[in-house]
Amino acid sequence: MLDIKFIRENKELVKEATKKKHIEFDVDKLLEVDDRRKMLLGKVEERRAEQNVANNSIVKASFEERKDILDKMKTLKRELEGDEEKLKEVMREWQSLMLLAPNIPDMSVPEGDSDTKNKEVKKWGKIPKFDFEPKSHIEIMTTLGMADFERGAKVSGFRGYFLKGSGALLSFAVWRYALDFFVSRELTLLQVPSLVRRETLLGTGYLPQGEDDLYKTQDGDYLAGTAEVATMGLYRDEVILKEELPKKFLSFSPCFRREAGSHSKDVKGLIRVHEFFKFEQLILCEASHDESVKWHEWLHKNIEEFIESLNIPYRTVLNCGGDLGLGQVKKYDIEGWVPLEGVYRELGSTSYFHDFQTRRLNIRYKDGEALKYAHSLNATAIATPRILVSLVENFQQADSSIKIPEVLVPYMNGLSSIVR
Repeated sequence: MLDIKFIRENKELVKEATKKKHIEFDVDKLLEVDDRRKMLLGKVEERRAEQNVANNSIVKASFEERKDILDKMKTLKRELEGDEEKLKEVMREWQSLMLLAPNIPDMSVPEGDSDTKNKEVKKWGKIPKFDFEPKSHIEIMTTLGMADFERGAKVSGFRGYFLKGSGALLSFAVWRYALDFFVSRELTLLQVPSLVRRETLLGTGYLPQGEDDLYKTQDGDYLAGTAEVATMGLYRDEVILKEELPKKFLSFSPCFRREAGSHSKDVKGLIRVHEFFKFEQLILCEASHDESVKWHEWLHKNIEEFIESLNIPYRTVLNCGGDLGLGQVKKYDIEGWVPLEGVYRELGSTSYFHDFQTRRLNIRYKDGEALKYAHSLNATAIATPRILVSLVENFQQADSSIKIPEVLVPYMNGLSSIVR
């Protein structure tokens, strides 16, 4: 959420942000509603002050004067109740509009209306050249008994899957290696809830726009699509000591996404599933643009080095305005090579938000006598099972076996390959 004072002082900048992010948002309407909010707030405060004066004067008033004062107090009460009801209605509208105001993208963010306009900024690794006909991860994992997609669909429905035997072992190996790799970067490990309250999703910016992609319980709570949500809720409505910043976390949780609107897109195998598991990096730092930029690059370097250690070819893209979320200032996507499709597929992303999320969640720190909203950043560490697609397809061999990357062998009970 942006500060209303900032929006008033930078109205044209916010309008430009809506254009760059290709978001429909009426800044002038928000300011009009804010004018009404301030006017009604002033009237309510004025009437309350008049009530206080009447309450104080009635004690000293004579019998005759009290009747006039009581009549006046009844009128004031009626008028105050009317103004308070109007203020409640305006506040609801104001709060709804404030939740939709987009954050200002960084100047380096390229123009564009979709992910097809993202700008490639790095490419790493040697794309494998096979002297045999390569197979898809679905065929390979089914043949080697690593996964069962038919029974997964039978049990869980569309996009369901089972990982079996060496397939499940490979997934656990990635988790265990990721745990050691990222904790060595001095990130504090958290296992966080997937079940979260609506307020936490509003605070992180996944609501109200992302409602269609969330699973909702009968109690009105939600299943989160990333460990970022619960981790950001950890310090909601709290004041952190400045000396404790930056706070750096590695959070793990099961994740759930309905994948609404993508029924005909990337539906086969492990590319796009409803239930998955994710390690997420998250940082709370001082309210400084330079600090945010520094930690943004640091977080993304972590995931690049992790993918490089697995020897998976990848590229990094800088997301264009139309591919940014409401609160993101800047975002990188890292995309792993998928041989059979001949394309790079997203493995994770790295974003920073300035105080967009912390203002919503009321996460502050004390800087001298001043209270400031912290800045927040997050980045994927690794998500499974999607990473298995690139691992299996890039490391497939002519005899239909899969070579295990060296760094994962110690986590595979000594297996250096998976064979039929």
